[in-house]
Amino acid sequence: MTGELERLFDQARPAFAQERTFERAKTLGMSALVGLGRRTVSGMLCASAQQFDDWSAAYRLFEQQRFDREALFAPVRQTVLERLQPGQPLVAMMDDTLIRKRGRKVHGTGWRRDPLGPPFTTNFVWGQRFLQISAALPSASGPGQARGVPMDMVHAPSAPKPRKTAPPEEWKEYRIRQRDMRVSALGAGRLAALRSQLDEETGGKGRHLIMSVDGGFTNRTVFRDLPPDTILIGRVRKDARLFSTVVPISRRGRPRWFGDPLPTPEQIRQDDSICWSRVEAFGAGKLHSFEVKTVAPLRWSGTGSRDVRLIVIAPLAYRPRKGSRLLYRDPAYLLCTDPELPLNQLIQAYLWRWEIELNFRDEKTLLGVGEAQVRTPAAVVAVPTFIVAAYAFLLLAATASGQPSALPLPKWRTAPTVRRDSTAHMIGILRSQLWGKAMGLNISHFVPPRQPNTNTRLFENSLPSAVCYAFK
Repeated sequence: MTGELERLFDQARPAFAQERTFERAKTLGMSALVGLGRRTVSGMLCASAQQFDDWSAAYRLFEQQRFDREALFAPVRQTVLERLQPGQPLVAMMDDTLIRKRGRKVHGTGWRRDPLGPPFTTNFVWGQRFLQISAALPSASGPGQARGVPMDMVHAPSAPKPRKTAPPEEWKEYRIRQRDMRVSALGAGRLAALRSQLDEETGGKGRHLIMSVDGGFTNRTVFRDLPPDTILIGRVRKDARLFSTVVPISRRGRPRWFGDPLPTPEQIRQDDSICWSRVEAFGAGKLHSFEVKTVAPLRWSGTGSRDVRLIVIAPLAYRPRKGSRLLYRDPAYLLCTDPELPLNQLIQAYLWRWEIELNFRDEKTLLGVGEAQVRTPAAVVAVPTFIVAAYAFLLLAATASGQPSALPLPKWRTAPTVRRDSTAHMIGILRSQLWGKAMGLNISHFVPPRQPNTNTRLFENSLPSAVCYAFK
């Protein structure tokens, strides 16, 4: 894994202007992955034994923007495209996430709705908002499996609100900035930038891009100005207004976009005259058979003159425990900008959207994105982006060979129940490879099998196990 990880870091060399800056960033990136404490800049320095050296150069790396964010993620995009089959579309997911902060003067912070709050009330937390795009990297271990790999991350703050006594010109400028800095407008811009980057890196071959988004991006800002060779799949409200397509006629005046009103998605789900069909797709560790209804082509107010396809997914039945009564999840209503896309491919692409939520969980809990105690506007944006790029390199390096990992599983984890290596397991493997020689690590037996029944002798031989199995 270490060789592949160093190769990915070396491919990111064009993102840095100087060689010494690149070497420093490479060391800090490896430290951010294997560190045992908080992922602050000082914690990265301690993980690489630089706590007794001058630390100012490490902070200047982020405060003075000494790397290009676009070039830093370029190896991720290139590697993902290389691992896809010829002609296979690139499936990606886009969503925003909230990084909680405490300082009231940290750049880009504000009051945001807490996504983890209870459903019966709305809570607010102080934090930063980032927009991320992850690519779905299909796995060869099973049909339908994929792993989300981050390949873009940008800061998405809101426009600063002027004081009440500000002149009207300042308030007018604020309204314009408020519209342009919306997360949906930023998402539309990043989608267009990703399409342009794919065309450049694939030599203009026009590989299709399928983007899955949630309801926050299912609006006219994102749907109406799609770049070419791009398919958008988004979740829509159950009471969305739908219309039939318009037969083109020659007449004067503005052309019509919408035909006669159609039933809402919820009414279509309850309509017995529309038959259900079964589609198999992979999700939650196994293949599921989904009952779906589809209506195409039709128009939606958010897509304008573009024909779309509506997909209604019936709620899945499940039992919380053995012997309990049968419960049902909520139905899902999807819109796809390509009415001809096969149903199984469409539903599978949307189910892979959950991978970006797993990326957010790993970035915040395992890699400590947002823990760095920096205050300057450039640093508070650069440090999370840098750690997420290192995290993407780790995922690509760990999945490069496809061979089972060398780190033995604990006794309570049997091999058949593990479907893929977790991020914590990957970090443990990287620690064993980087520090294994220094710790005298024996992969087959971390602790000698026979130990005296004394706590002192037990902890004397537990350092390799404590370091490699330090999971959060």
